[in-house]
Amino acid sequence: MAGTTCGADRPVRTIAVLNQKGGVGKTTTAVNLGAALAEAGRRVCLIDLDPQAHLTLHLGIDISPDGHSVYDLLIDPACEVTHCLVRARESLDVIPAEVDLAGAEAELADHPDRQRLLRHKLAAFTDSYDFVFVDCPPSLGLLTLNALSLAGEVFVPMQAHFLALQGVGKLLQTVQLVRRSVNPALQVTAIVVCMHEAQTTLAREVIADLDAFFDAARSQEVPWRNCRVLRPPVRRNVKLAEAPSFGKTIFDYAPWCAGANDYRKLAERLVAETQQLPAAPEIVTLPASTAPQERVPVAAEPPPRISTAPDPVQ
Repeated sequence: MAGTTCGADRPVRTIAVLNQKGGVGKTTTAVNLGAALAEAGRRVCLIDLDPQAHLTLHLGIDISPDGHSVYDLLIDPACEVTHCLVRARESLDVIPAEVDLAGAEAELADHPDRQRLLRHKLAAFTDSYDFVFVDCPPSLGLLTLNALSLAGEVFVPMQAHFLALQGVGKLLQTVQLVRRSVNPALQVTAIVVCMHEAQTTLAREVIADLDAFFDAARSQEVPWRNCRVLRPPVRRNVKLAEAPSFGKTIFDYAPWCAGANDYRKLAERLVAETQQLPAAPEIVTLPASTAPQERVPVAAEPPPRISTAPDPVQ
């Protein structure tokens, strides 16, 4: 897949890849969607914000004893982005993680602006890229709040299972709260269906429920009003599971397998829609959308199997 870099007047898309459930394809999506965009000639930066450092391992990055990671970027005021940056592939840069990141939340407990540290450090730096993906930990803690403060968009990788619908509802609640308190511009713009088994009735029903839910939200002032289920879904493919053990993207490991082809097609869609975006850096939504008004969001009426209502007080 070939292509040219987006024009300088196009907005950088800063995307938090988030799901509060683990094992749903979050890191796989961040790595391989980023790699597919880099393969297309886009400038991409991946930020590993998960203390498990799976994105860093997936790309075969080994931090030297005197090297720096996103942990240093958050903890050390003197650490600059350029100290941490690793060129992983052509057009693909990475800010890696290490296990020390697990202690960052406790170490930053007394910092007055701890939820926006990443945003302050990367404010000018992200303009060097067309896409920035932040691989979030599977929990809503300080690290995830830093990612959501930085990002303009949230992509939600998920499997087409019934319980996943409930998880999406909870995640949307979380984004709505973050939007009110930390980042008013934050929007959920895409669901990426991973490990998809198209032949099952359940998978088809879950995707239909998601489509109906987001269609119903188009006229509502909610952070997911512009969200859609990205096509194609990423098929279940053993090559995607094997690639990290070799420190490779799917395009290094099995460039024409089903998983690689699916991520290429997703990247093509993102490139096409980004080329149509207005030349305003703060606008990162689909071209047909309008920016939401700054007022308290009102939840759209969901289909029966997706609920964004808060849990009852016990």
